Amino acid sequence: MDLSPLIAIVSTIATPLWVGLGASLGLSVLVVLTTRWHGFLSLDESAGVQKVHAHPTPRVGGLPMVLGLMAAVWVGPDELRDKIWPWLVAGIPAFAFGLAEDLTKRVSVTQRLLATMASGVLAWALTGYALTGVNVWGLDWLLQFTVVSVLFTAFAVGGVANAINIIDGLNGLASSMVLWALLGIATLAATLGDTVLASTCLLLAACVLGFFVVNWPFGKLFLGDGGSYFLGFALAWACVLLVERHDNVSAFAAMLFCIHPVVEVFYSVYRRKVRHQNPGHPDRLHFHSLVKRRIMQRLMPHSSKTIRNSMGGLLVGGLSLLPAVLVQFVYSSTLASFVAVLTLALGYVWMYKRMVARFGG
Repeated sequence: MDLSPLIAIVSTIATPLWVGLGASLGLSVLVVLTTRWHGFLSLDESAGVQKVHAHPTPRVGGLPMVLGLMAAVWVGPDELRDKIWPWLVAGIPAFAFGLAEDLTKRVSVTQRLLATMASGVLAWALTGYALTGVNVWGLDWLLQFTVVSVLFTAFAVGGVANAINIIDGLNGLASSMVLWALLGIATLAATLGDTVLASTCLLLAACVLGFFVVNWPFGKLFLGDGGSYFLGFALAWACVLLVERHDNVSAFAAMLFCIHPVVEVFYSVYRRKVRHQNPGHPDRLHFHSLVKRRIMQRLMPHSSKTIRNSMGGLLVGGLSLLPAVLVQFVYSSTLASFVAVLTLALGYVWMYKRMVARFGG
């Protein structure tokens, strides 16, 4: 794996990268320090079936990231700025509806799902890109029709965005998982000569890192729905562009970048149906929840809940490093990419069942 193309791109956008990182980090710290003034709107209470934090915490971490990205884009080269602005504009519905839920707690799941899908449609309208092939016989023929292509792309974007929101349950989990995926896409894009896509993913990664420093390990600020939906949209759209701009990149290779969140969603729906539960009903049986409550509690019995939370988040988030590296070697082969997707999906199910069998659900 040759990293020299990526390093060359980093050197050309060093200033925007530092601006994005600094702005995201600084604004994240500012949000934490000013909690007394906005906490009545922004705090996430600690009571709830999926809550694992001990104290109310601001859940508007997406805002510093988006503002940091805007600052990075503003100081970047004109050519890069013109290419990234459509991403920011298209991400507005996903981010806005998520942020509204963070502040009001009154935006339904359906409304947020439709908002993320709207971001996918808006991205197509602004860029002209939509999935026209996913290496699946029959479906590829249907995707030649614009309406089908746009709707399928919107559904895929909305699905990934909601998947990132679902896994956002431990300190550093969603942000580190997206960080590894963005770096993986940037590396592959740089190898393929796609400087714009690589630069965009690097700027996003820098802003995610700025938030991560405040979120992990002490959980002073949460990503929130606004942040998770925006990052999910950005990750999904990067995958769409990777496939559509480069004919030699398999759609299954792009799926590798978000394999854990996607499998988490499908498996969660399956196990809830088996238990005769509402597929959308929240519970404490997600993969990361079991890691925190079962494995980390046994590995670190004398540590605080916050430390177990954070170490579990880093451990599960690190699972995205493997596919991000693996894809660099299999991206041009549909068969190899499919085998990799299937192997990692089955690996997830095997690990989940092992945790339940050994430690209980």
